[in-house]
Amino acid sequence: MKIAVLKETRPGETRVAATPETVKKFMGLGATLSVQTGAGEGARFADTDYAEAGAQISPSAADAVQGADIVLKVQAPSSEEMRVFTQGQTLIGIMSAFNAPDSVPAYARMGIDALAMDFMPRITRAQSMDVLSSQSNLAGYKAVIDASAYYGRALPMMMTAAGTIAAAKVFVMGAGVAGLQAIATARRLGAVVSATDVRFAAKEQVNSLGATFVTVDEEAMKEAETEGGYAKEMSDDFKKRQAEFVAEHIAKQDIVITTALIPGRPAPRLVDADMVRSMKAGSVIVDLAVEAGGNVELARLGEAIEIDGVTILGFANVPGRLAADASSLYARNVYNFIAAFTDKENGNFVADPEDEIIKGIALTRGGKVVHAAFEDKAEEPAPAEAQQAEVEEPSSSDGDE
Repeated sequence: MKIAVLKETRPGETRVAATPETVKKFMGLGATLSVQTGAGEGARFADTDYAEAGAQISPSAADAVQGADIVLKVQAPSSEEMRVFTQGQTLIGIMSAFNAPDSVPAYARMGIDALAMDFMPRITRAQSMDVLSSQSNLAGYKAVIDASAYYGRALPMMMTAAGTIAAAKVFVMGAGVAGLQAIATARRLGAVVSATDVRFAAKEQVNSLGATFVTVDEEAMKEAETEGGYAKEMSDDFKKRQAEFVAEHIAKQDIVITTALIPGRPAPRLVDADMVRSMKAGSVIVDLAVEAGGNVELARLGEAIEIDGVTILGFANVPGRLAADASSLYARNVYNFIAAFTDKENGNFVADPEDEIIKGIALTRGGKVVHAAFEDKAEEPAPAEAQQAEVEEPSSSDGDE
């Protein structure tokens, strides 16, 4: 089994899909690895580190993927990158297919078996492969660090001879993986933290971290919760009262961090322009959902802007702002996945189409679209000549997906 590790080409992407640590682990499975030169430089992994771990350093992407069974990436390849792929190869990465649904039939037409690590099912057996959790943990942490850097004041309460400095008030909207890490980090830094979530089941997790769970009507949330802990659609009256409550709460906060994402849909709007302007000058808002449309009305992708004295941070690829750690965790997720499906006798990767994990992440297989969410995008495989022509002409969808 040969594994190719490519250098990321999208602007701002600092992560790499394998580290010297996982190169050694892959070799322990009997694999050979080819790493494109410079692949790890954004995360401070030198070519010499990969070479010492046993990988071959290839001067180009084309050289790296030649003869490879598996190609590892962080982000989905652009059409320019896809030129070097060959039929029958397995592509593993964070494919962001909901943001670029037309890419899925393109993989099928090329005969590429595409596996989306960001579709990893949330089951016990796949916990060590869950890239969304590993990357979201870092994003939640970094959101607080970024916010504190722009806040311009101390987060903990400080009692000095010259007087007392009040603790900063931090409000986290969304208590998923990123939100819980943001809560924990803000608490460690000494802030007074409150949080909200559409799931009442999140209250216990929020409280366990020393934060306060806030909502306009706990009883209404309890009644709207399913036995599995998921939230049902709330009434219009609840939504109205909750919005008014949140607006009042935000006006009293120093830092607001929003983390709400819905797979396959634009991020829900949680903070409107009036809420932003209700905050006092010097306050900071961090929108971790800005790449999916944003939770904050005025946030701009990739920018830090100021509105009436309130700073709004809309940084892209927040995990990539901690490139070494983000790469290490992602690379381990990928290794754990491949190792789980490697035949120990012959060292080959065997993606059993009936396995629950493979069913969840397989976008294409054998020239066909196999993921249920994209079956309506499926097309008949193009003739070989057309496939080659398609690869040679970059599509207009190049860029971030």
